[in-house]
Amino acid sequence: MPNRQPFTLDRVVRMVIAIAIVFGIIWLIDILKDVLLPFLVACLIAYIFEPFVQHNRKLLKLKGRTAAVFITLFEALFFLAVVIYFISPMVSEELHQMAAIMKNYASSKGTVRFLPVELQQLLRDSFDFHHLSEMLSQQDWMPIITDTLKATWDVITSGWNVLLGIVSWLIVALYVVFIMLDYERLERGYQSLIPRKMRPMATSITRDIVNNMNRYFRGQALIAFIVGILFAIGFSIVGLPMAIILGLFIGLLNLVPYLQVISIIPTAVLCLVYAVGGGGEFWTLFWECVAVYCIVQAIQDLFLTPKIMGKAMGLNPAIILLALSVWGTLLGFIGLIIALPLTTLLISYYRHYIVEGIDNRSGGKPGATRSELENFDDVVYDDKL
Repeated sequence: MPNRQPFTLDRVVRMVIAIAIVFGIIWLIDILKDVLLPFLVACLIAYIFEPFVQHNRKLLKLKGRTAAVFITLFEALFFLAVVIYFISPMVSEELHQMAAIMKNYASSKGTVRFLPVELQQLLRDSFDFHHLSEMLSQQDWMPIITDTLKATWDVITSGWNVLLGIVSWLIVALYVVFIMLDYERLERGYQSLIPRKMRPMATSITRDIVNNMNRYFRGQALIAFIVGILFAIGFSIVGLPMAIILGLFIGLLNLVPYLQVISIIPTAVLCLVYAVGGGGEFWTLFWECVAVYCIVQAIQDLFLTPKIMGKAMGLNPAIILLALSVWGTLLGFIGLIIALPLTTLLISYYRHYIVEGIDNRSGGKPGATRSELENFDDVVYDDKL
């Protein structure tokens, strides 16, 4: 057994101070979240775009970062504009089609066989389909967009510091540009803030964070984008209304592995509304949608994930969901952004200081065997396909 340091008064005081500092940082982040949120969003955007910046520098043989950064931003804006140009007419047509279906559903008294009548009545009582139909059939979308943005903003800002938040969001673009221009300098600069004795440990922990962030933010973002397109195509083939919107929404959910399962509920609701309001057969359409889920999931698990993310998938999906829930509850939307790096940091710290139990005063005897460390990795990290 390794020698353990005694719990002296000095050590206890240090532990209490460390815990107080952690809670103080969380409290301070909660107070400043309206200011920090745009900055963290900009950091995330810059982090995702960094591989494209390096690719442009290598492809165009550019020495500095400035030209590569602006070329990357132009490419991103151009790609977004092209996507909006081609998707907007189809989305508009889908919304108007859905408005007619909802209007028919609201005025219809029909039901679906083999589906509980109480459940169908609960759906009618929970939503005002006449009002939804009127909203979707409007030609002027600005009131809808304004109301949606206002509601979203109220959730993010908790309602009391809106003005400061709006000003902060207006400079997100500037944050992105400045961070991308000095990305390499900022990446190296943090090392000078760490004491020399702690730099090897900090380097190891940083490597764990970077590896998992690469797999999650970049790899999973690309997978989610492809999965969203596949779902949109599949739903369009089977004739589901709102196919593009629902498909892209499922792709967004896929940023968290396997979270797209919850989208089965809105898919089933759309099938029900379409069957009663549009004259289709509910069970036929529903099972076709289930087939789309199965096919896309098979493509994702058998092809996309191995090719894009490799054999190591990073954090276990259950750990990711738990981290998002905990940090989202503590810090709101800003907690969702920093959930993964903070969780990886805590796990790395736990592995180095608790599981391994290295005690310098006892000659560096490990406090855990190799098999125990491998078992810990198998639980926390999903290293097998």
